[in-house]
Amino acid sequence: MNTPAPGIDGLAEEILRDVGGAENIESLTHCATRLRFQLHDGGKVDQAALDALDGVMGTVPQSGDRFQIVIGGAVANVHAKIINLPSMSRSGAARPQSDAEVKAAVRAKSRGRFAWLDNFFEYLSDSFRPLLGVLLGASLIIAIASVLDALGVVDFRAEDKSATWVFVDAMWRSVLYFLPIMVAYNAAKKLQIDPWVGATVMAAVMTPNFTGMLNPDSGIPGVTCSTNATLGTQQCVADVFGLPLQLNDYGGQVFVPLLMAALLALVYKGLQRVFPENIQLVFVPFFSMLITIPVTAFLVGPLGVWAGNGIGEGLAWLNGNAPLVFAIFIPLLYPFLVPLGLHWPLNALMLQNINTIGYDFIQGPMGAWNFACFGATAGVLLLSIRHREPLMRQTATGALAAGLFGGISEPSLYGIHLRFKRIYPRMLVGCLVGGVIVGVLGGVDTEVFAFTSVLTIPVFSPVGVYLIAITAAFVTAMVLVYFSDYRTREERAQANAERDAAEAAARGGATGTDTDTDTDTDTHRETAAADDRELVTVGAAYAEATADATGPATGTASGAPTGIASGAPAAANSIALRAPVAGRVTGLDTVEDPVFSSRALGEGVGIEPADGRIVAPVDGELITVADTGHAFGIRTPHGVEVLIHIGIDTVQMQGEGFDVHVAPGRRVSSGDLLAEVDLDAVRAANHPTVTLMTVLNTADLAAVEPHTGQDVTAGDLVVTVRR
Repeated sequence: MNTPAPGIDGLAEEILRDVGGAENIESLTHCATRLRFQLHDGGKVDQAALDALDGVMGTVPQSGDRFQIVIGGAVANVHAKIINLPSMSRSGAARPQSDAEVKAAVRAKSRGRFAWLDNFFEYLSDSFRPLLGVLLGASLIIAIASVLDALGVVDFRAEDKSATWVFVDAMWRSVLYFLPIMVAYNAAKKLQIDPWVGATVMAAVMTPNFTGMLNPDSGIPGVTCSTNATLGTQQCVADVFGLPLQLNDYGGQVFVPLLMAALLALVYKGLQRVFPENIQLVFVPFFSMLITIPVTAFLVGPLGVWAGNGIGEGLAWLNGNAPLVFAIFIPLLYPFLVPLGLHWPLNALMLQNINTIGYDFIQGPMGAWNFACFGATAGVLLLSIRHREPLMRQTATGALAAGLFGGISEPSLYGIHLRFKRIYPRMLVGCLVGGVIVGVLGGVDTEVFAFTSVLTIPVFSPVGVYLIAITAAFVTAMVLVYFSDYRTREERAQANAERDAAEAAARGGATGTDTDTDTDTDTHRETAAADDRELVTVGAAYAEATADATGPATGTASGAPTGIASGAPAAANSIALRAPVAGRVTGLDTVEDPVFSSRALGEGVGIEPADGRIVAPVDGELITVADTGHAFGIRTPHGVEVLIHIGIDTVQMQGEGFDVHVAPGRRVSSGDLLAEVDLDAVRAANHPTVTLMTVLNTADLAAVEPHTGQDVTAGDLVVTVRR
């Protein structure tokens, strides 16, 4: 086992050696808790040796020869020591770069001929990922209704359902029908424009005023309707401003809001360059709506619908002239139609087939796609169990349940598959296998419109062919994903590092709170702790790093937790940490930063701020004040070490938008103003604004109890610390 030299100097030397030496460092920066290396060759890093160092809380390898080392509160001192080592000066690698410069350089290196594809998938994923919860909720409602339908309790597909079941339908249809508005909001937000303008533009073509014109009996002058002979759908045209406007029901459409948001971003940002900043709030949304709503109604919307209808008519021709090709083509096409919402017109064609010829030929081959999709999710679930990834296990379990019992693929797609591009090729092989079986064995039909779940297998004919096809598709995709992994090698290494850091922190906390007095058990625990160098706490490193400037922590008696005053009265064993900012309190599990969500930096809370006024959450001494103003470290008189971190990756902003009111070494009282933050500037820079507060030396304390799920004002209780 690696034994580090004593003190910060020794730690700096060991880190430099284990990352491959000074000659391997292209640039080195740090944020409030992490050293961020851009290396010439990431393969030279000895990660095991780094994880074994006292003072290193965890390591996070990243793509592009980037590497992060989690230090905690002592990070600035360690960074300074590394920069000032003689070998760094000789290598010429000590020129500091901002995180923004480093990341921009890495992005520039990674840009190739397929960069547009990466951006496209990222746009899709970020437009849908926030909707995962409501999609899962709607899917589970459908699953319950499908079970009751299979048991004969209710006819889920009947048109004359009771008011009770009409209401149940509304509970899940609300999500699917208004999905375009939700997608428009997220897509606009992704493109860094006002998301409410995006939602408003899409909502304009979904109001009762607009959809009411689709009724030929509405009596509205200037509206004429006809029927599409192939799809059996009604088409209406209105005379608006003397121009023909094709009317469509955009409920459930996804492709249209994605196109609209891209157009809106061009208009919105162009108007921002035209109007002075002090009047943009009024005129930029106004002209954006005035321009984009008509363009969406007249051009973007009909284009999306025409594309879907064209696909439907082409499929009808293909099934009639080349049924084997059709059976293979459908499951291979659906994985690309569903994310764009272009599969919805096919639902109309399915219903039309049932109404006119008495059966449908699309749903059978489509089942191969659905079950290949669910099989890929099952492979991810098995891997998450194997690699001990609780968050992915929860996501995959919910998505798989929604798929198998509800026939809904969106949770799998938007929650998992679009985030990891390695899944799609493997899933397509499962689609191909299932489609070939359907085509070779003569096709599969159904007389009803059914969700393709395990509960609706009996409605397909011949049921044996259908069962063989969907089983083969499911197993093929699951096996391929499981044995080749859905993550790249770099992503797997990073995920494993985050997992190990989280488990180490949890084990460290358990060790710090164990009160077992059995001598043999204590001896075994101490021996295990000595052998497992990952179970380090930040308290000792933090105190050591700041001892020269602040003096030793109080009460550091041998055998007692660092910084905790021995013999403190029982009444003083609880410390209240107040909200540093007003807003909504959430748990760390929801934070989009693996170091915080894994609790490698201790237990705590996240607060989605309602304003930019950041105050001290507790009485104590300011040990750390980041130059960029995005992070503050406070140590209480009893040695509790508190980190306040404003936003995610806001170190990149280099202090822009952060007005700091304090300096290191100052004593503050709870409620004292630390900084004022321009939250709009943070959002404009595309950074999450969530403000994090963690207890760095959680492992040294009896308990750290977050109080989440509440709206608070600055100064309200959000964490209770028990010493």
